[in-house]
Amino acid sequence: MANDKFVSQIADIEEDFPRWYTDVVVKTKLVDYGPVKGTMVIRPYGYAIWENIQREIDARFKKAGVENAYFPLLIPMSFMTKEAEHVEGFAPEVAVVTHAGGAKLEEPLVIRPTSETIIGHMMGKWVESWRDLPLRMNQWCNVMRWEKTTRPFLRTSEFLWQEGHSVYATGEEAEAETQDMLHLYEEFAKNVLCMPVLVGRKTEKEKFAGAVATYGMEAMMHDGKSLQAGTTHYMGQNFAKAFGVQFTDKDGALKYGYTMSYGVSTRLIGALIMTHGDQRGLILPPPVAPVQVVIVPIAQKKEGVLEACNALCEALKGEGVRAKVDDSDNSPGWKFNEWEMKGVPVRIELGPRDIEGGKMLLFRRDTCEKCEAALGDTACVKALLNSISRDLYGRAKARMDERIVGANTLGELLDGVNGGNFVRAGWCGERACEDKVKEFAQATARVLDETNDMPVCVCCGKRAKHTVFFARAY
Repeated sequence: MANDKFVSQIADIEEDFPRWYTDVVVKTKLVDYGPVKGTMVIRPYGYAIWENIQREIDARFKKAGVENAYFPLLIPMSFMTKEAEHVEGFAPEVAVVTHAGGAKLEEPLVIRPTSETIIGHMMGKWVESWRDLPLRMNQWCNVMRWEKTTRPFLRTSEFLWQEGHSVYATGEEAEAETQDMLHLYEEFAKNVLCMPVLVGRKTEKEKFAGAVATYGMEAMMHDGKSLQAGTTHYMGQNFAKAFGVQFTDKDGALKYGYTMSYGVSTRLIGALIMTHGDQRGLILPPPVAPVQVVIVPIAQKKEGVLEACNALCEALKGEGVRAKVDDSDNSPGWKFNEWEMKGVPVRIELGPRDIEGGKMLLFRRDTCEKCEAALGDTACVKALLNSISRDLYGRAKARMDERIVGANTLGELLDGVNGGNFVRAGWCGERACEDKVKEFAQATARVLDETNDMPVCVCCGKRAKHTVFFARAY
């Protein structure tokens, strides 16, 4: 178990949560700071988490019939200006290339902040007939949004993500996929990240620039703030008309398609850190942990110890468990601390007495509890990993449920967010009242609650048209 000296390396999670987060992502070697302000270097341990996230989501996309593609990083400036609301929304974040090869470019090139425009352009070339529809693609790539205030994983000038884009013959089909992908993300968050989320439609103020409707996935962090962990967007015909995405329908008429898009990013790593982490550091959900089980030899120089550890490791790997033997020359206590901070779900301690007794000692990172099992019982280890996943989700869900409160007045809403809660409140639908909530409580509308059972607007007192989850957010 981690000692006080080790724990003191990380800021107090209750007293200084932002510093705690920075300490954890740096000290566990997830990231380092890039030489350009606002950028991050994702180190191997952090990138391994992203690879596991990619693998899980990509398998879900492929099962749903989505194909991967890749589109250029550089986008002609003229593309960005074709959809007025889109260019206005992204203008403050756009990085522009004006020179290349020692000469000024005839047309400036935008480093992609998102790819609706260039993909819309290509769809306009590829779609001719109703037989070409639906066209459903995804790309894994990097994007750049020039941020003034940054924090690793949560908000950086360059980050990694996936962005899916589809075009359909009808708006009903495009809207249906917008919902389908939202719930795909919701299932992934629960079963892979062990993270409960709220999903729903965004307000007009919070929607994606150029969309008809945006839907969000919001997760509650340890400090009660919300983190937007994924979004899906129904575009209607806005981008299809801007980029000439037309097709000849079965009736012979030339029609515009209907598009939608969806995306999650490396922000998910920040989300799982701030959902599950504790004073000791990371607690990684088993499905995305680079190392699911670390085996620490006790008295490893004694005959047979390393051999037994390596045999156990190979047996676990044979069962599909990501296992590792820490055979470094550091002390067992140092190893315990190191792997606890890195959030490895299960630690196995194995020494001469254990081997002689035919047993092994298991430590679970989420509760810091120990138990014994028969040496080589891989089924027990796999069951423990599954139990950790269920318990991580259950604790996070219970915490979120306890910290969702109702409010009928601005004062109650302010008290709610000050207490680190999500606040359910009525809203009349007027932008002025939404702005007033932000001004008064520094809280924003995260998603609409479909139950819509709050009677009056929290701001003006008029009859509510919507029930909204308000929160302070990253």
